[in-house]
Order: sequence, then C-alpha cells, then structure tokens
Amino acid sequence: MQFASRLDNVETSAIRELFKLLGTPGIISFAGGFPDSAMFDVEGLKEASARALAEEPGGALQYGATEGYEPLRTQLSDFMKTKGVEVAPSGLIVTTGSQQALDLLGKTLISPGDKVIVEGPTFLATIQCFRLYGAHLISAPVDADGVNTERLEALIAEHRPKFVYLIPTFGNPSGAMLSLERRRKVLEMAVKYQTLVVEDDPYGDLYFGAPPPPSIMALSAEVPGSREHIVHCGSLSKVLSPGLRIGWMIGPAELLAKATMCKQFSDAHTSTFAQATAAQYLRSGRMPATLANVRQVYGERARAMGAALKREMGEAITFTQPNGGLFFWARLTGAGGKIADANVFAKRAIEQLVAFVPGAPFFAENPELATLRLSFATANVEKIDEGIARLGKAL
Repeated sequence: MQFASRLDNVETSAIRELFKLLGTPGIISFAGGFPDSAMFDVEGLKEASARALAEEPGGALQYGATEGYEPLRTQLSDFMKTKGVEVAPSGLIVTTGSQQALDLLGKTLISPGDKVIVEGPTFLATIQCFRLYGAHLISAPVDADGVNTERLEALIAEHRPKFVYLIPTFGNPSGAMLSLERRRKVLEMAVKYQTLVVEDDPYGDLYFGAPPPPSIMALSAEVPGSREHIVHCGSLSKVLSPGLRIGWMIGPAELLAKATMCKQFSDAHTSTFAQATAAQYLRSGRMPATLANVRQVYGERARAMGAALKREMGEAITFTQPNGGLFFWARLTGAGGKIADANVFAKRAIEQLVAFVPGAPFFAENPELATLRLSFATANVEKIDEGIARLGKAL
C-alpha cells in the first residue's frame, strides 16, 4: 500500500508504545499524563448533562456551528476573564481537545520546510503533529524558569520561524514555569520580530501554592502590539474531564477563520452534547471547588514524589520540584556508578514493576538520554512511595 510521504517523518508515540508493557499485574505506572479519574466531579457532570438535555435538547443533540456551541463560547469567554484575558465569545473557537487546536495550527500555518521553534523538551504529540505537516523543528532550551529567552531570541533572529510554540506554565514534560520577566520578553520578541507565539495552557490552573504569573495572552495587554501575535490554546481535559474533549483556541480573527474552515473538513464540529454539558457545568459555579480539590490532591502527591526521589535515589538523580501540573522532569547523574541512560533504566524499572517515560522522545533535536518524565497524577501517596522505592532498586 502506498502511504502519503508525510508519514515518513513521524513515528508512533513512544508513550503509547510503552503502555503495551503496562498490563503486567502489580505494576506501578508513573508513565501516563492522565488526570486521576477519582478527581472527576461525576455528580456535577451528571447534573450538567441532565440540564443540557432538559433545557435545550435540540442544541445538545443536533449538528452545531463549527466555531462552537454559543452558550459554551460565552462561558469560556467568562472563564478566560477570570484569568485576565478579555475575549468576546466570537473571539474563540471550540476544538475537540487542545490537541485539535495544534492540528489546526499545523494545517493552517505549516508548509513543508517551514521552521517552527519549540521548547526542548516539549509535548511529544506536538513534535509528531508539526512534523506530519512538514515542519523543520528547532529546539530552544528549557531550565527551571521555562524557555531560555536569550537563546530563544537568538534562534528567532537566525531562523525567522513561522511561529514559536511554548507551554509556559507547568510544561509537559518539563514541569517548568516561565517566569514573569521571561513572559514579558516573549511578548517583546513577538512584536520586535513580528513572530507568532502559540501559548499552550492545559495545566495553568493546576498550581499547588501561589498562582503562576498571568498567561502570556493576559500579559499581552501590557505590551502594545503583542496581542495580534499571540495564539492561546486552552483545555478542560486536565481539570474537568478529558473524555469531554473540550478545548478552545484564541487568536487573530483571520487565523481563527482559516482554522474553522479546516475544522469543517475534519469533524464538522466538536460534540454538541459535550459542549452543552461543559457549558452547563461552567455555568453551575462548581469549577472553583473542583479546582481547589485537584490542586490539593496533586500538590500532596507532588510533594510525596519529591521527597521519595531524594530519599531513594539521592545524588543519582536531579530535578526541580514542580509547583503545579502533573509531572516531574528529572535527570540521571550517573553518580556512584549508577545508570545514566534513561532508556536502560526504564527497562530495569519494568523488571521491578514500575514504569516511567524516558525523556529522549520529548526532544525535537539533540535528545538528552539521561532525562526522564514521571507523572504523579494517578498514584496515591502510598503507591508513589512504593514505586519510587522500586526505582531505587532498579538503579
């Protein structure tokens, strides 16, 4: 069978492939990036779906506008205002998860050979998606304060990319939070170089202490001329339910128009029933309590994992304690003759019935073999302690 040549540049997800190994009884997994299903507000969602069917069954069950169900767009507009972003309902489109927003950006912006700057490391599915459309990906390094803006500016000046893709708040996989100073620098660069910046923000509401700095889009109000160069992608997947597949994209009107056209070709519209349910849920006022709960639970698990890593692995691993999100990003040091290659470590960890994701696939170029990603989202404190103890034995 003759497949499209664009498939030559992509591979199946290393994470999805790893899941094939996780059926072994007794295994503790830190591999997935899923929220804990025990955190879902099932009663609230049941009530929201019942109200959707009772109050507007036609809107919930019929075909809908590609741009999104209008009551949901209104609720999302209000939700974004609580986070400092002024956007009219018509200024955003609803997507089938934020993953579709990335795909629509690929379809509307990337021609084969176009340069796109991403973080190193970055979300694996972004690498795969943009490469599918023929992008030449360039990595900007990340540290504990997010993307290195000095290096990012040098790369923008050198390559003049079609756009820059960032996960500034508790990134996947880095867990890093872009500092306020660096966020302002990104906005200044967007204006200086007339470069589009895509802000992917699925984790921004999952903070464990003080709130993170305002989003890049929220801060754009402080940097004249920057808003027209910013695209913001949001999602309810990590805070409410990934099964709803509700995401949204805010950006320049001409980009949203092209993205809407491409969305018509792929799914016509995001599930109207899911949209109506999400709209009712947001309108119900239950979201603040839901967020408070997930922040408390995930924060406790993150602290437990940090303590266990220090206790069980000592100088053999380095990491920055995350202040939000779902992930630890760590590096093997090889201290004391211990393993320094995460791929080798992953195989030995599976033998100890514990799993994580080696870090190399998260790099678009120059993969760092000593790195790894650990998720604390779906394991309780007891399992975290046991799983990290097993990792210590695997060293």
